[in-house]
Amino acid sequence: MSYYTYILTSKKNGTLYVGMTNDLIRRVYEHKNKIHEKSFSARYNVVRLIYFEVLDSPEAAIVREKQLKNLVRRKKISLIEQDNPEWRDLYDEISS
Repeated sequence: MSYYTYILTSKKNGTLYVGMTNDLIRRVYEHKNKIHEKSFSARYNVVRLIYFEVLDSPEAAIVREKQLKNLVRRKKISLIEQDNPEWRDLYDEISS
Protein backbone atom coordinates (compact mmCIF):
# COMPACT_ATOMS: atom_id res chain seq x y z
CA MET A 1 0.00 0.00 0.00
CA SER A 2 1.17 3.53 -0.77
CA TYR A 3 0.88 6.61 1.39
CA TYR A 4 1.06 10.21 0.30
CA THR A 5 1.99 13.62 1.55
CA TYR A 6 0.52 16.46 -0.48
CA ILE A 7 0.22 20.20 -0.78
CA LEU A 8 -2.93 22.00 -1.86
CA THR A 9 -3.41 25.67 -2.66
CA SER A 10 -6.24 28.09 -3.24
CA LYS A 11 -4.45 29.73 -6.22
CA LYS A 12 -0.90 30.39 -7.41
CA ASN A 13 1.02 31.80 -4.44
CA GLY A 14 -2.15 31.47 -2.35
CA THR A 15 -2.89 29.70 0.91
CA LEU A 16 -1.11 26.35 1.31
CA TYR A 17 -2.32 23.19 3.04
CA VAL A 18 -0.13 20.15 3.80
CA GLY A 19 -1.68 16.76 4.46
CA MET A 20 -1.15 13.00 4.29
CA THR A 21 -3.37 10.12 3.23
CA ASN A 22 -3.42 6.54 2.00
CA ASP A 23 -5.80 7.42 -0.86
CA LEU A 24 -4.77 10.61 -2.62
CA ILE A 25 -7.58 10.67 -5.20
CA ARG A 26 -10.28 10.21 -2.55
CA ARG A 27 -8.74 12.77 -0.21
CA VAL A 28 -8.32 15.48 -2.84
CA TYR A 29 -11.89 14.77 -4.01
CA GLU A 30 -13.05 15.41 -0.42
CA HIS A 31 -11.15 18.72 -0.35
CA LYS A 32 -12.51 19.79 -3.74
CA ASN A 33 -16.09 18.97 -2.75
CA LYS A 34 -15.73 20.42 0.74
CA ILE A 35 -16.95 17.20 2.36
CA HIS A 36 -15.72 18.49 5.72
CA GLU A 37 -17.52 21.84 5.63
CA LYS A 38 -15.76 23.43 8.60
CA SER A 39 -12.25 22.32 7.69
CA PHE A 40 -9.37 24.69 6.96
CA SER A 41 -9.34 23.73 3.30
CA ALA A 42 -13.08 24.33 2.92
CA ARG A 43 -12.98 27.71 4.68
CA TYR A 44 -10.07 28.97 2.58
CA ASN A 45 -10.99 27.18 -0.69
CA VAL A 46 -7.70 25.26 -0.68
CA VAL A 47 -8.64 22.66 -3.28
CA ARG A 48 -5.91 22.55 -5.97
CA LEU A 49 -3.40 19.69 -5.72
CA ILE A 50 -0.02 21.15 -6.64
CA TYR A 51 2.47 18.72 -5.09
CA PHE A 52 2.59 15.19 -3.71
CA GLU A 53 5.05 12.50 -2.69
CA VAL A 54 4.54 8.72 -2.52
CA LEU A 55 5.83 6.93 0.58
CA ASP A 56 5.98 3.30 1.67
CA SER A 57 4.51 3.45 5.17
CA PRO A 58 2.14 5.53 7.25
CA GLU A 59 5.00 6.33 9.63
CA ALA A 60 7.13 7.71 6.78
CA ALA A 61 4.18 9.75 5.50
CA ILE A 62 3.52 11.24 8.94
CA VAL A 63 7.20 12.15 9.38
CA ARG A 64 7.32 13.75 5.94
CA GLU A 65 4.05 15.62 6.53
CA LYS A 66 5.53 17.12 9.70
CA GLN A 67 8.71 18.06 7.84
CA LEU A 68 6.71 19.80 5.11
CA LYS A 69 4.52 21.61 7.63
CA ASN A 70 7.63 22.92 9.40
CA LEU A 71 9.24 24.31 6.24
CA VAL A 72 9.14 28.06 5.85
CA ARG A 73 6.83 29.18 3.07
CA ARG A 74 9.60 30.04 0.58
CA LYS A 75 11.01 26.51 0.89
CA LYS A 76 7.58 24.99 0.28
CA ILE A 77 7.23 27.18 -2.81
CA SER A 78 10.67 26.14 -4.03
CA LEU A 79 9.74 22.47 -3.58
CA ILE A 80 6.47 22.95 -5.48
CA GLU A 81 8.08 24.87 -8.31
CA GLN A 82 10.80 22.26 -8.91
CA ASP A 83 8.22 19.96 -10.50
CA ASN A 84 5.22 22.23 -11.01
CA PRO A 85 6.37 25.79 -11.82
CA GLU A 86 2.95 26.74 -13.20
CA TRP A 87 1.17 25.52 -10.04
CA ARG A 88 -1.23 23.53 -12.23
CA ASP A 89 -3.81 21.36 -10.50
CA LEU A 90 -2.49 17.78 -10.66
CA TYR A 91 -5.79 16.15 -9.66
CA ASP A 92 -6.97 15.46 -13.23
CA GLU A 93 -3.63 13.80 -14.05
CA ILE A 94 -3.79 11.39 -11.11
CA SER A 95 -7.52 10.67 -11.29
CA SER A 96 -7.79 9.71 -14.96
